[in-house]
Amino acid sequence: MSRRAVLTSLTLVSLTLPLLAVPASADGAAPVNSCGETGFDPSAEKSESGGPAIEIPRVLKLPVPYPEFVQVEVPGPAPDTARVPQAPLPADPCADPCPETLPKPDSPIGGTGSSGSSGSSGSSGSSGSSGSSSGSSFLPRIEIDPQPETIPIPVPGGEAPPPQPAPDPVAPPVEPGAAVARLGAPEVGDVSLVSQLTGHGSENRTDSRWQVNGTDLGIFWESAPGEVAVAFGDTFGHAWEPPGGAGGDWRSNVLAFSTDTDLSDGMTIDSMVQDSPCHAAEIIDSRHVHNYETTVIPTSGFAIGDRQYLSYMSVRRWSKVPGMWYTNLGGIAWSDDHGQTWTKDQHARWDNFFGVGRFQVATMVPQGDHVYMFGTPNGRIGTVGLARVPTAEVLNPTAYQYWIAGEWVPAAEHVATPLFAGVASELSVRYDDEHDRWQMSYLDPVAGSIVLRHATAPQGEWSDPSVLVRTSDYPKAYGGFIHPWSSGDDLYFTMSEWDSYNVYLMRAHVGG
Repeated sequence: MSRRAVLTSLTLVSLTLPLLAVPASADGAAPVNSCGETGFDPSAEKSESGGPAIEIPRVLKLPVPYPEFVQVEVPGPAPDTARVPQAPLPADPCADPCPETLPKPDSPIGGTGSSGSSGSSGSSGSSGSSGSSSGSSFLPRIEIDPQPETIPIPVPGGEAPPPQPAPDPVAPPVEPGAAVARLGAPEVGDVSLVSQLTGHGSENRTDSRWQVNGTDLGIFWESAPGEVAVAFGDTFGHAWEPPGGAGGDWRSNVLAFSTDTDLSDGMTIDSMVQDSPCHAAEIIDSRHVHNYETTVIPTSGFAIGDRQYLSYMSVRRWSKVPGMWYTNLGGIAWSDDHGQTWTKDQHARWDNFFGVGRFQVATMVPQGDHVYMFGTPNGRIGTVGLARVPTAEVLNPTAYQYWIAGEWVPAAEHVATPLFAGVASELSVRYDDEHDRWQMSYLDPVAGSIVLRHATAPQGEWSDPSVLVRTSDYPKAYGGFIHPWSSGDDLYFTMSEWDSYNVYLMRAHVGG
C-alpha cells in the first residue's frame, strides 16, 4: 500500500473514532423483562475520565464499489395483502406462542459472546462498528472491502394497478396568517428511560410474538378512541444481530396497536398486523432494490373518521455519509380496514425532482378544519417547512397551501419559509389541547440531541429548543416520536438507538 493510501486510511480512522462509542451497561444494567430475558442497554459506557468509551476497530475496511446489474420489473408485483387475525396474547406472558420459530439471541449487545456486523439499510442511515484494539497495536489492519453497487435495469413486469380517479384541481387563494406571540423554551426536567419497547428482552417480547427482533422509529397516532397505532421502520426477524439495522426477514415497515393508558411502567403492545401467524406484515410495499427503491418508511400517521393515513418516504438509496439518504418521493397511503391493508395514493405524492423536494419527510397533523404538513428534504440537513390542506382534500395535492413569509400560498412547495433556523430530522408534531399549544420534537444532528420546541400556532413563531436526549448519553440515538396520550407535565416519546437497533419508551417532565 502506498504512503498516500496509508495517510488516507489514518485520516479515515481519526474521523471515524468519535462515532465508535458503543452501548453497554453504564450507570445501570441492560433491561431484563419479567421472563428473565436480557434486553439491550442504549446508554453510553463511561470511561474513567467520564467521557464516552471509544473502541478502535481491529480492521479498517476500505470500500471499493463494483457494478452489479439488477433487472427490475416495471410495474412490480402486486403487494401481498394476505392477513391473518391476531391471536390473543398468552395468559402466561413468558409462554412462547410460536415454538417453531428459530432460537432467539442469548446475549445483549456489548455483552459476552455478542456478535454481528453493521448494516446500512436502517432508517438512521448510519452504521456502527464493534471490536476492540489488539494488544499494543494502536492502528487497525487495513483491508479492501469490495462492495456491489446496484445498477437497476427496468424490464417489462406484471399488470399495472388500476388507475385511481384524479382529484379535481383546485386553486386555493393566498391568505395571510395570524401573528402570534413567541413562547419561552420548554422547561425540561428529569428525562428517564421507562422501558425497552421492542426486541429481545422487551416486556412485549416482539421477537417471540411477531418476529420483530430489530426495528426503529415507533410513530404514534390515535387510531380510534382508546387506541393508538404505532408504526415502525425497517424491521428484521430472527436473522438480525446487533449492531445496526440489517439482516434477514426484512420488512420495510410494520404496524402495532396498543390500548395501554398507564405508560409509567412501559407500554403494552396488544397486537400487530400479521401476514402469517406470529409474523408482522410489511404494510406498505417496497421494492427493496438499491438505487431504485431501497425501502419505504412511514414518517407520520393520523386518522380522519374511519380512514387511517400514513405519510411515507420512498428511499432510493442510503448515502455513504452517515445520516443521509436520497428519496424518490414523499407520499400518502390510506387504509379503510383499520390498518390491515394499505393503498398508496397515486396522486398525493411529492416527487423529489432534482433532489430538492422540501416535503420528502413529512409529519401530518389534523387540527380544526385543516391537516398541517410539516416537512424536511431527504436526509438530515434540511430545514422545516409547513403546508396545510382542508381535511376533506388531504389527498388532493393542488389544494395545499404553503407557509411563505407570513402567508398561505398555493403551489409553492419549493419556497416554503423555514419555521426556524437550523436543521431537523425525524419530526414529531402534535397539538396539545390540554395546554393549548403545539409541540415539536426532532433530532438536531448538529447539536447531537433530540430536542423539543413549542408554539401557539403551527406556523410559529416557535420557541427555542430544549434538550430531551443527548447522544453523549445515548450514542446514535434518533427519533423522538411523541405519544398522543402524554398529559400533565409528563411527555412520553419513543427513542431509537442505532447499535442496539430497537425502540425505547422515554419520559420527560416538561413545563413552561
